[in-house]
Amino acid sequence: MTVRKKQHNKEEDAKKASEQNKAVTSDNRCRDEVQSIRTGEFAHPADAADHIENLSIEKQVCMMEHLSTEDAAETLAEMEDRAQTDIIENLDVDVAVRILSEMSPDDATDVLDELDEEHRDVLLERLEADDAEEIRSLLAFDPDTAGGIMNTEIIILNQDLTADQAIMHIRREMEDKEIPYYAYIVDAAERLVGVLSLRNLLLCRPGTVLHEKLSDQSLISVVFDEDKENVAHILSRYNFMALPVVDYEGRLLGVVTYDDVIDIIHEEATEDMLGMVGAGQDETVDTPWLESVKVRLPWLFINMLNSSISAYVVFLFEGSIAQMAILAVLMPIVANQAGNTGQQALAVMIRQLAVERFDRLKSWKAVLREAKVGALTGLIVSMLVMLGVFLFTQNLLLAQVMASALALDMLLGALAGASIPLILKELGRDPAQASSIFLTTLTDGFGFLIFLGLATLFLL
Repeated sequence: MTVRKKQHNKEEDAKKASEQNKAVTSDNRCRDEVQSIRTGEFAHPADAADHIENLSIEKQVCMMEHLSTEDAAETLAEMEDRAQTDIIENLDVDVAVRILSEMSPDDATDVLDELDEEHRDVLLERLEADDAEEIRSLLAFDPDTAGGIMNTEIIILNQDLTADQAIMHIRREMEDKEIPYYAYIVDAAERLVGVLSLRNLLLCRPGTVLHEKLSDQSLISVVFDEDKENVAHILSRYNFMALPVVDYEGRLLGVVTYDDVIDIIHEEATEDMLGMVGAGQDETVDTPWLESVKVRLPWLFINMLNSSISAYVVFLFEGSIAQMAILAVLMPIVANQAGNTGQQALAVMIRQLAVERFDRLKSWKAVLREAKVGALTGLIVSMLVMLGVFLFTQNLLLAQVMASALALDMLLGALAGASIPLILKELGRDPAQASSIFLTTLTDGFGFLIFLGLATLFLL
């Protein structure tokens, strides 16, 4: 029995030693990865974030633990949402708290917003009281609004200060502020009364009172519940570096910066691209595959039903196709050309809705414009196709039927591509959501109906 125990203890010791050696080896490799970031290969936080995201979760956690707190915070802020969540969930709580404390409040809020409530509360309890309170206040805002994306690290000056006093105040505050583009001027009730660029402030004559510089200023701001897409449009329109966010009484709450707008535009463009074909609008290659199946399958079922309509149209003309087999050869040309025309109009319209505030009259005028484009391109393409079909078949009437069907279906495609996003918008839906699926149904179904109907009427 004693021999067996000794043997068992030796096996346990050997196993522990092996595990320790593996841990040391892994730790050394992690240190090498960290060194590659420090020496400049991935020195920029965005490059470091891309590099770390491609590693296993164990290495990701190890690297974040070995990076300096400042580097870890900057790198984590540049990562995709899912990667941020995975890392914070697997980090030691104390390490996670140190990193979150170093991040700007809006970035830390974005990270914590993706965590489950229990884990988020644990981290908030460990943060310093001021930081936790600020983050909790930001978490209260809808993440898709100005309040949900604003930054609170801003320079606020009272309107009764002189320019010299303001500059001295900024010198004291600058180190703790992330965005020193503008100084925001408020009254005694903390209502926003003006904005001064730091350049203009430095050029003020000594003794100038701040409110004297605001007399001819047209103040532009947004309310905290303004949709973030509209905020992006306003910031882009006026070419501001930052846009102030206020409450309904005009009190300054924070600002939305241009880098947030870039992220919003990128995010919206990605959502539109994915939504057009029925994929998940926040889906990435890192999304669990079963989750992707769950999101895509309903739209694939809808597409199957829509395709059945086109198949039924073809079935109705089975006799015509049997009598004239060339019709089956030419059918895909009609559908594909009209589908492509519709996709072009669809892309232009979705882009218009994405970059500008919705204007009903202007949008429906854009539909008319796309109809003109579809009519002219359809006429030109149909003439070329008529010539080709005639040379191939020596049948002028068939060529004319083909050209007529193609021109009509391309016009229909342009009208449908431009109209579908607007109809979805009017119904309160995302204009891009599965719009490509609905478009294909119309161009295929009606394209086959027009072509086979005309062929049956004039050729058989």
